[in-house]
Amino acid sequence: MPTPLQSALAGLVLAAMVAMPALADALKDEIAPTGKLRVAIAISPAGGAFWSTKTESGYAGVPVDLGKAMAAQLGVSVEYVVHQNSGQITDAAGKGTWNVTWLPRDPERESKMMFGPIYEVADATYIVKPGSAVTNFAGLDQPGVKVAAVNATTTMRGAIAHLKNATVTGYQTYDEIFSLLKNGEIDAFALSRDQLNKMALQIPGTRVLDETFKKTFTAVAVPLGHNQALAFVTKFMTDARTNGTLRKAYDNNGLKDAPIRTE
Repeated sequence: MPTPLQSALAGLVLAAMVAMPALADALKDEIAPTGKLRVAIAISPAGGAFWSTKTESGYAGVPVDLGKAMAAQLGVSVEYVVHQNSGQITDAAGKGTWNVTWLPRDPERESKMMFGPIYEVADATYIVKPGSAVTNFAGLDQPGVKVAAVNATTTMRGAIAHLKNATVTGYQTYDEIFSLLKNGEIDAFALSRDQLNKMALQIPGTRVLDETFKKTFTAVAVPLGHNQALAFVTKFMTDARTNGTLRKAYDNNGLKDAPIRTE
């Protein structure tokens, strides 16, 4: 016959067993209410730790791989919700069209979504058009100079704050800005250094400036009020840094030589 202590322990174990499925169901109701984990991604040929790319079979990118791994851990399928830039993802945060994303954080976005751990720190600078005589920020920040940025992004807001005389204009896609820069219709493009270095290889005569005007911190995010989802994605990313999931996502997407920067 069990002792009172054994009976009490058995009761606690039973209660925990009953509670665990209920907690799991509540999490899935919040983070995957459609039965799928809807991952918001932004498409660009530049790739990198934030941007994803379109492939013949679907999509590729660090957020794509992380979303697939997260969905597998939840026991649901993954669905990618495509946007042209991080500003569009931000605008959709309150519309219920996506459940999790990975994007640069800043105070404006913190009013629309909740962020987990940072997994990438990027240096933002400018690339100047082919044949430009500009070699530094002082030469760039002049009246009449046209600087492009991806619309409604952290980098665009940083460039507007940084440049006092040049004009910063937002465009929806990387591809559009690429063409403008290649044709000399704009003087410069503000973006992360790693992506601009890749662009410079594609447009002869361009130059990536040595200085940095802003550091961009990229992190996992969920819509406001999704507290259980935030706790889950925070643990997922914390574990991903130590169990190799994040490193594998980098390596699979052309970033084998890129360190994982968290601060």
